[in-house]
Amino acid sequence: MARNEPLHHQLYAVMAERIRTGTWKQGDRVPSESSLVKEFGTSRGPVRQALARLRTEGLIVGGQGSPPTVQPAVPSQSFDTYVSFTDWAEQLGKEPGQKTIEIARRLADSTAADLLHVREGDPIVTVDRLRMFDGDPVMIEHSMYTEPCGKHLLAVDLDHNSVYQVLKENGIQASRAHNVIDAMSADEFDAHWLGAKPDSALLRLRRTTSDQHGVVMDYTDNRYLPGRATFAIDNVRRQQSPAARISIRTAPKPRD
Repeated sequence: MARNEPLHHQLYAVMAERIRTGTWKQGDRVPSESSLVKEFGTSRGPVRQALARLRTEGLIVGGQGSPPTVQPAVPSQSFDTYVSFTDWAEQLGKEPGQKTIEIARRLADSTAADLLHVREGDPIVTVDRLRMFDGDPVMIEHSMYTEPCGKHLLAVDLDHNSVYQVLKENGIQASRAHNVIDAMSADEFDAHWLGAKPDSALLRLRRTTSDQHGVVMDYTDNRYLPGRATFAIDNVRRQQSPAARISIRTAPKPRD
């Protein structure tokens, strides 16, 4: 377990890995709190926090009077295509393009530390990039990476390489993402690079991605031109448990 993370994050990572690898099989009862407390040598508080996160993310169901069980898997679209702009563009038959505005090694402030589950003052890597389809701006990408991930990006030409491909080549595999979609107004920085007017509407997707061990690897704030891309959400209900699949569809380029 990663020692620089809060204990309940460490416990969550171990439990989530057991579910993903089939150690805890779908439909199985999750071990009791008391047995988990004994196994990990901790108090009930961190165990309950870890179980609450598993429940929030749909990995287990039940509790509050009924024993929690491992949740059946919900079918979804290709994860690699979703998290990778390059794969998404190629699937749509478009030429992906990117322009790196800035890449830097920084020390995490309180906000970054909370989002990446690291300590304030720990080193992180930030990346700002303009992303394009066939040379036309689609979105601006503001990303933060934990140091174990970000260090692999510092010596790479990100204008001609996929971030997630670089990370995969270094043994870091994106495995799970939590997404929040909303709308926002373009600030001067985003407006300049997207060729939009300040305060014009943008679609925003904020994503926290975890690796194959359940450890947070990055936080990305993607801001899309609404005339170039739209979001479509397909809701799926299975065994009384709703879940969502998210896809992104490109919109026609507006005529001048």
